[in-house]
Amino acid sequence: SSGINAEYGGQCLEDSLDEMVQTQQITAAAKNQVLQQFDKAMSHSLAQRARNKVNFKGKIKVYRYCDHVWTFLMTNTEFRDSTEGFHADKVKIVACEGNKQEKS
Repeated sequence: SSGINAEYGGQCLEDSLDEMVQTQQITAAAKNQVLQQFDKAMSHSLAQRARNKVNFKGKIKVYRYCDHVWTFLMTNTEFRDSTEGFHADKVKIVACEGNKQEKS
């Protein structure tokens, strides 16, 4: 499955949870807990499965670096890997420093 579907799924999940909060089916705290679990599961899945290099180009609206974390807010962004590409109107990229793995 591609990142496009994961992002769409995340947005659909958030929209559904917002509706459930508005109709008082769940609390805002429960919504946040579900979204945190989704983010953890997506991060784990990407760490295990994502091995392709992706190039992207867009207009950076805002960037910041704080506590070893980069945050970029971008518009009109094109993503491309070796087989396909897609466009996003708005993108938020958060990048944290990782541990360098030694090559054997």
